[in-house]
Amino acid sequence: MVARTRLGRFLQGLALHIFAALIIGYFAFQGYHGDYGLLAQRAYEQEILDLTLDRDTLRAERAYWEHRVSLLRADKLDPDLLEELARRDLGFAKPNDLVLLQPPR
Repeated sequence: MVARTRLGRFLQGLALHIFAALIIGYFAFQGYHGDYGLLAQRAYEQEILDLTLDRDTLRAERAYWEHRVSLLRADKLDPDLLEELARRDLGFAKPNDLVLLQPPR
């Protein structure tokens, strides 16, 4: 004979509800704090913004250097830039130039 008491049915129902609440709580916690949760998504979005800013900075720097290099090509050599680079890198100066030497920083 199987005897089912009210207390047994109550505890069985209570255990089922507690188990379901724990499962729901686990998934809610993981949805917020987990590797693919809301906090991780915010971190990924911030990283995307930072990397986009770095990319734009590097693109602008590359465009600057491409322009400088294009000025040194043989078909359209800029004499002012060539003179500036020769004076700076090779230490060339004209006889009547006034040269001010600065101590290295």
